[in-house]
Amino acid sequence: MGRGNRQTKKRGGAGQGRASAEEFLTKNAQRPEVITTETGLQLEHLVVGEGAVPSENNTVTVDQRIKLLNGNIIGDTFRDNRPDTFSLLEAVEGYREGILQMREGGRTVFYCPPDLAWGKKGAGSKIPPNALLIYDVRLRAIR
Repeated sequence: MGRGNRQTKKRGGAGQGRASAEEFLTKNAQRPEVITTETGLQLEHLVVGEGAVPSENNTVTVDQRIKLLNGNIIGDTFRDNRPDTFSLLEAVEGYREGILQMREGGRTVFYCPPDLAWGKKGAGSKIPPNALLIYDVRLRAIR
């Protein structure tokens, strides 16, 4: 059998997730309102807050909507009207980086590449491997 007749392996879901994420981030970076950081995290400031800027050691209270690129919502504290409070040291790298770019009272969308989120492993049944995560975050309080 010659090389031209050899079947190529199809990428599984993880490979498709990475390819979809890269394609989306490339197009999204062209939008003038999107800022791309050195790490590849993309930010879109919807409301620039006027309060304090958090540090890595802070605990924050946020409203957030987390969704996958396909639109599936993983969590939505806006809808539930139940803000989330957590230490930034517990957050995935991209989420932490995004919060550190905000001011209290602000609202920002983070487009988080897989390598800055849950990466190759994903997280449970909700976040598949190599998933791009979209976080819509309002920073309510810093302590």
